[in-house]
Amino acid sequence: MPDEARLSKPSSSRLLIKVTRDSLPQVKDKYPFIYLERGRLEIDDSSIKWIDCEANVVRLPIATVNCLLLGPGTSITHEAVKVIAQSNCNVCWVGEDSLLFYASGQTPTADTRNMREQIKLSADPKKSVEVARRMFVRRFPEADLVGKSLKEMMGMEGYRVRALYEQKGKEYSVGWKGRSFTPGKFELGDITNQVLTASNAALYGILSSAVHSMGYSPHVGFIHSGSPLPFVYDLADLYKEYLCIDLAFSLTLEMAGRYNKHKVSDAFRQRVIETDLLGKIGQDIESILGVKNARCDSQ
Repeated sequence: MPDEARLSKPSSSRLLIKVTRDSLPQVKDKYPFIYLERGRLEIDDSSIKWIDCEANVVRLPIATVNCLLLGPGTSITHEAVKVIAQSNCNVCWVGEDSLLFYASGQTPTADTRNMREQIKLSADPKKSVEVARRMFVRRFPEADLVGKSLKEMMGMEGYRVRALYEQKGKEYSVGWKGRSFTPGKFELGDITNQVLTASNAALYGILSSAVHSMGYSPHVGFIHSGSPLPFVYDLADLYKEYLCIDLAFSLTLEMAGRYNKHKVSDAFRQRVIETDLLGKIGQDIESILGVKNARCDSQ
């Protein structure tokens, strides 16, 4: 059938997830994300269809997708946005190959109880530090954080993260000169930094989608501040070690000096599914904030 045609295989210079009926998720599981570029999203009989730049058409079971990452050259109709929002699927606008996170469309939420609780905790200095401490404990369970201020805990975090990078470098026999990223000059980074940048951006998109869908605000954080999405960045740090950092060093070894964006995207997506990230986020937020989540199911 023409409207179920497989998207053509991308050239080596493009990253376009090969969306086919076989590759899309089972209804029982939400697919973490689909990255699309150079095409158009519109509706057809209340369903979403993707038309790529070569006129291939694929229907997307949007209710089983957690997040759409829209890259350069994409357009979307007003009606498509309505259907996507009603399906509780988030839309994020990202740079080419999802390397930069630009914006996110907020999906409607049935109530604001979660956001109100989040704001109350953030506005109370003592409670806010306790939330931050629970986040650090999740990442560094052996550390003595009792009585430590946020500044002190952030200092300990910086030291431990640097040590983690060095440890991974030794584990995978990969040279590590430090984290670096220059906006607009992705190719100047070494392979490890390129994988870190790409996987971090994709993780931010997924978490932004989950935070919105559960009725929290991505703008009210407990550790990060002065950034566009502090709560998303707070949460991302809980999952980066395996999803991004370990991935970056392991792929650096595999790619042997040549960055392969298809391999990075596939490997990251597999780890997201393998760790059941979407199933964990709601419970993790509830545990960290110390409140009963009004919408603990991120799906």
